[in-house]
Formats: sequence, structure tokens, C-alpha cells
Amino acid sequence: MPIFTPGQIDLLAAQFEHSSPQKIITWAVENFSPEIAMSSSFQTQSLPLLHIVAGIYPAIKIFFLDTGYHFWDTLIFREQLAWQYNLNLIDLYRDTSWIVFQQRFGRDLPQRDPNLCCFINKVQPMQKALAGLPAWITGIRRDQTKTRAAARILELQDDGLLKINPLLNWTRKDVEAYRIANRLPEHPLSPKGYRSIGCAPCTKPVGANEDERAGRWAGTRKTECGLHTEMFQQKDIDTGEIQHQFILHELEIKK
Repeated sequence: MPIFTPGQIDLLAAQFEHSSPQKIITWAVENFSPEIAMSSSFQTQSLPLLHIVAGIYPAIKIFFLDTGYHFWDTLIFREQLAWQYNLNLIDLYRDTSWIVFQQRFGRDLPQRDPNLCCFINKVQPMQKALAGLPAWITGIRRDQTKTRAAARILELQDDGLLKINPLLNWTRKDVEAYRIANRLPEHPLSPKGYRSIGCAPCTKPVGANEDERAGRWAGTRKTECGLHTEMFQQKDIDTGEIQHQFILHELEIKK
């Protein structure tokens, strides 16, 4: 498996700005398989990347974050797609060290501390799943959020993990055009106004003229779960201390 220097990654990232997702993914598979994985949320806009990657490398590991808060529609849709395309699907779950904490605070945690909820159920499980892998394919696009607008096709993480974003230059229209051209199915909630679908407590339908992610964490300043922010770089965190501080804060509020 070749080892790329940061300078080489920067040069390749610039070159790939004008490349198709298929070319980028083919390069990634040729250089990193079988030690490569992709993540998917299994919503409508996720399908083009799933379709492209599965066509190039059917055996790729596909990580799905089973947070315990998903719509049933998403879980059923995921199973349908896994069967239809024979996907190598791997469900990721929160660490067992959070079991007691989740039993006590999990019902209201998405509203009380959405960042902590995302760290427990998304960021930390993905960190563990990717540990030791050299490459990770994601489906983020620049037109989705301000944070993602600054992303690059190839992003070398501090721990050496190479994050690969083949659809970065695609728009919502590109995604839908590919889906229709290839007769890909649609998430059952999409026709009901859910254009970006995450966990049920933090997802609402949006109007036709609203931003597609306007229904995610609506009414808050939060726009990202943490997988594509600096939160993902925070590793080896003392989760026991986090739980302790959260409980102390809750006790202080109740005084």
C-alpha cells in the first residue's frame, strides 16, 4: 500500500477538483483496498455515492451509525438497500461505557445537549471503527454547510487517516439527476419534506424553498454532527469525566 506525503496529498486534491467521483473513488480503491471504508446515512442524497462505490468495489465496508434515535423509515430503507445491492454493511453503536448514562439521560439528551449526544452516538463510534484504516470515503458536499464549503477532495487527518470526499463539487441538483438517471429509490420521508434526514429528535421537514439542511437541529446554532468538524479530531477523551461533569451540571440546574 503506497504512503503519500502531505505534499502529494495536496497536489492530488488540487488535481481531483476537476475529476469525476468515479475517477476519485477508483484511485482510492486502487491505492487503499481492502483497508478502506465509507460511511453512509442512507438518506436519498446518500444513494448516488453508495451506487458508485458499490459498482467499483462491491466489498467495501459501509459504516452506518445506529444511534438508537433513527426514524424507523431509515432503518427499514437501510435494510432494503443492503439486500438490493448486497452491501457489506456494518452497523456502529455507542461504546458500552455509556450504557448507564444513556439509560438515565438518553431520552432527553438530543434536546439538552445535542453536541454530547452526537459525540456519544456518532463521533466516538466512527473514530473507533476507522482506527487503523488508512482511508475513509464520505459523501459531503460543499453546497451543504459553511463548514463543508471549506473542505477539500482529499483531507489528511492528524492521525494519518485520509478522508476522501468524491462528491464535494456536486450540487443537490447533480445528486437528484444521478438518482433519477440510475433509477435509484427514494427515502420514504423525502416526499414529506425531509430533504436531509438524521436522527428523529433532531430532524424536521422543510419548505420547498428552504435550505435542504434547515430541518437539522432547527432552532439551534448547530449545523454539523461533528464527524466533519474539529470534534472528530478530539480522541482519547476521558468519557468518565464527561459523564461526571454532565451530572454535576444537571444537579446544579435542579437546585
